[in-house]
Amino acid sequence: MIIRRPAEERGRSRTDWLDSRHTFSFNRYYDPRHAGFRNLLVINEDFVAPAAGFPPHLHRDMEIITYVTEGALEHRDSMGNNSVIRPGEVQRMSAGTGVTHSEYNPSPDAPVHLLQIWITPEREGLPPSYEQREFSREEMRGRLRLIASRGGHDDSVNVHQDVEVYSAILSEGEEASYELKPGRHAWVQVAKGSLSLNGDGLGAGDGAAVSEEERLDFKASEPSEIILFDLA
Repeated sequence: MIIRRPAEERGRSRTDWLDSRHTFSFNRYYDPRHAGFRNLLVINEDFVAPAAGFPPHLHRDMEIITYVTEGALEHRDSMGNNSVIRPGEVQRMSAGTGVTHSEYNPSPDAPVHLLQIWITPEREGLPPSYEQREFSREEMRGRLRLIASRGGHDDSVNVHQDVEVYSAILSEGEEASYELKPGRHAWVQVAKGSLSLNGDGLGAGDGAAVSEEERLDFKASEPSEIILFDLA
């Protein structure tokens, strides 16, 4: 069973510096039909204006993954981390008992486009921690590359939950597939482009909840980038 979440039906928040689309309920946007999927709680697609960003704010008991598709995002936090995230890099922050952080677009003239992803942790009260890794774009071309997992295997970032997160970059006409184990579920998010999932069309910003499927077959109709979540 595959249930599409159309991009145009997502929630939206807009300010003078931020344009954000919410796949699931977030902040002032609430839809009881879309309050997360399994342990996946938030997927926000954010466009941050040049020389602007999120001021310092507090998070607790959440696994936060930041995935930049265009531009760059500067990160600072109360653990002493200061970094810039660019396409091909994945940041994981475990908020645990509490972390204050800020996110800022350092470019004076170019916006930044990113996905911010929240996953509920396996337990509350974990020690806060931070990790950032670079993945070659070539590693993602034509195949699903593991970028986050419990235990951080295959050089992925470590997430404190029973989840595996993959990314793929597909050229027009290119195909990829994924075997879903019995009892597992998946969420597919299209970051760029358009493709078919088991024959059903998905466009940029679309998501899809997947249950009771043994295999996921992707075929890009134009250059595309996807994120796949394998969930308990």
